[in-house]
Amino acid sequence: MSSKEYRDYVSEKLSLCGDVTVRPMMGEFLFYLDGIYFGGIFDDRFLVKIVDDNAKYGMEKELPYDGAKPMYLVTELEDRETLKAIAEDTVKGLTKKKKLPI
Repeated sequence: MSSKEYRDYVSEKLSLCGDVTVRPMMGEFLFYLDGIYFGGIFDDRFLVKIVDDNAKYGMEKELPYDGAKPMYLVTELEDRETLKAIAEDTVKGLTKKKKLPI
């Protein structure tokens, strides 16, 4: 279970990203950028989905909860520019995945 204080802290650090929304989910928090789910807070850890576009940041993989797919753990929250880039690259990678070949 994650705290609202940590949610507020991460939300504030993501303020450079623009349209970030947060939704509570079973004691945790899911983060959306421009309506796309890209990460969340799980046990007071900020994790983002794994895509090719965010591999360059060298983040470690962790499980958000038992039985889930691994996600990347974001440990550097103080550098807002890097955090913005991680969020944007994650969403970019997710939107690439959704496009079907013609």
